[in-house]
Amino acid sequence: MADTAPPPLPEAPPLILTLEMDSGTFARFDALRQRHFPAARNHIPAHATLFHYLPGEDERGILEAGSALARAEAPPEVAVTGVRFTGRGVAYVLESPALAALRGRIAGLFAGRLTAQDAQGWRPHVTVQNKVDPAEARALHAALQAEFVPFRFTAPALLLWRYLGGPWEPRGRLRFGENR
Repeated sequence: MADTAPPPLPEAPPLILTLEMDSGTFARFDALRQRHFPAARNHIPAHATLFHYLPGEDERGILEAGSALARAEAPPEVAVTGVRFTGRGVAYVLESPALAALRGRIAGLFAGRLTAQDAQGWRPHVTVQNKVDPAEARALHAALQAEFVPFRFTAPALLLWRYLGGPWEPRGRLRFGENR
């Protein structure tokens, strides 16, 4: 009888790292997402993604490294600076030098293991509409732009999720500033 290798283990589903928003900011963005995102495609709450595809098989390492980095940082202030038309949707533009620096440190830990999307430049945003007819997206963009007033919020944590083909499963909360 010939030796046969066992079948390869399936790759663990990828992990997603997002920014937790304070409750008021989250409620504001999630209400817009619930109102304007196509219901059949809206499986997840409003979010700002730092990484779209971290290696699922390294969940423990991501949690440990991410927690250590987040604990050493003060909760970052995030500016909501505008409304962006994305072609088939609308997103709010975010800016935070502290958060961008932290994301860069995390990216450095996973250099060579990031997807092209996560390795390229980061443009933080919260999508409130996507995958609609461009005319519908333009109309929403114009309406939201007309009433937009810049504001700021402080982010309490990062959130780690496992991608499940549509919905996401919560895997960890990495609080900022616990070592300060």
